[in-house]
This record gives sequence, structure tokens and C-alpha cells, in this order.
Amino acid sequence: MTRTTEILLAAMAPAIWGTTYIVTSQMLPPGYPLTAAALRALPAGILLLALTHRMPPRAFLGRLFVLGALNFTLFWTALFVAAYRLPGGVAATLGAVQPLIVLFLARGLLGTALTPRRLFAALAGIGGVALLVLGPSARLDPVGVLAALAGAVSMAAGTVLTRKWRPEAPALTFTAWQLTAGGILLLPLAFAFEPPLPALTATHLAGFLWLGLIGAALTYYLWFRGIERLGPETITGLGFLSPLTAVLLGWALLGQALSLTQLIGAAVVLGCVWLSGLPERKGRAG
Repeated sequence: MTRTTEILLAAMAPAIWGTTYIVTSQMLPPGYPLTAAALRALPAGILLLALTHRMPPRAFLGRLFVLGALNFTLFWTALFVAAYRLPGGVAATLGAVQPLIVLFLARGLLGTALTPRRLFAALAGIGGVALLVLGPSARLDPVGVLAALAGAVSMAAGTVLTRKWRPEAPALTFTAWQLTAGGILLLPLAFAFEPPLPALTATHLAGFLWLGLIGAALTYYLWFRGIERLGPETITGLGFLSPLTAVLLGWALLGQALSLTQLIGAAVVLGCVWLSGLPERKGRAG
């Protein structure tokens, strides 16, 4: 399989994650973010465990729960806190620092090259996301800002450690383990802080199925597979596709207008995604 094909497959993950906002706001019962996160992760993990027929080795359980916490429990919890306390544009812009954090963590933990091109793509991508989603009425809430940054750090650390700690197991199996661990850690949070779910409609069920089967099982398999084959420093810039997809869906399905500034931001984001995916020349110093 060519490098371009690998990048396109990995890019499907953040592009699909961009549907999370519209599915959550239009198809799920409001006010259950932790419950929705648990129902997104745990059933998907159990399903993949049933398909792979392989349990994690006992010696790996500690690292596995750290990865599940970073990639799902802490990340999704911080994401929802930020979403509730900040305008969506501010939360998305702060979350866009994740690729930059990944570059520095990958340099320190994996010894990968920290090149000017990758730094430029990460910094310009933050600017592109800001143009795409940041409105003039944006306000800053300290707790929301800290939550957004904590979520970015959590996912960045999980991305790098997924590569550093990858076990001798196929990507699908590793995905099943992480989703299950993250879902197990999310369950007590959902029970502690949220009331029981109301009676679910067919629309609610369709939303949960989309987020679980497509938005978790499929996408995280593609994401972790991309980390394994391309490295976190290569695929992290693909994450800029998530807010781009969200904005385009809002325009296409909800009738939200697109300004010239947003179109410029979209072009910048696509350019940064392209830059991030280019292979580094051999022999370049970090």
C-alpha cells in the first residue's frame, strides 16, 4: 500500500470526527456528555474484542489504561467541559495546538525530527482553524481554556505513547483494548455526574450507533493504524480536518453561512494538512 493511500485512510478518522458535533447536537438527548462518551467507547471496544478474540497481556494492563485514559477518558471529558464553557470556535482553536504538542513530545520520547516544515504546518494550522471557526464575539472562560488545553495535551500524549508503547498486536486489536479501557474508566464518571438516560428514540439510537461504530471503532482503528505505519508526527496534522468537516457540515446541512474569512481558513487548513503529510528528506537533522 502506498504512502498516499495510508495518509488518505488515516485522514478519514478526523474527517469523520468532524461529524461528532452535528450528530451530538441533532441526534442525541441533550445533557449527557459523559454517558455519550462511555456509550461511544465501551460498546465499540467490546465489539472489536469479540472480533479479534484476543485479550491484552496482564503485564500491559497498566500502560493500556494510561493510553485509554489519555486518548478517551481525559480527552473526551476535557473536550465536553471546554464545549460547555467556551464558544465552539475558541474550543476548536485551542484544541488545534495538539499537533504542535505532538511534534515536541515525539521529539522527546521518540527522537523524531523536529523540522521547520512541520513546525510551520502546525503553527499555520492553528491560524487556519482560528480563521475557520473563531467568531468576533469569542469569550474566554479560564476553566474552559484550561480544559481545552488539557484535552489537547492528553490526546497529544496518547498519540505519541500509542506509538512508543505499541505491543506485538495488530492495530485492530490494539484499538479494541484502548477503547475498552477508556470506556471502563468513563463509566463511573457518567454514573457519578449524570442522571440516567431517558427513553431513547430511533434517532437517539442511530446517533449512538454512528458515534460508536463509525466515530469510534472504525476511526480509531484507522488513526492508530496510521500512527503505527506513518508515525505520530506525520498524521497529527490531519487532525485539522475535524473542524473543517464540522464547518462544512454546518453549511451543507444546517444552512450556516460561510464567510470569505472562513474560506481562507479552509484553504490554509488544507494546505497545512498537505504539508504535514509530505515525507521528510532522508538525512535531515532534527
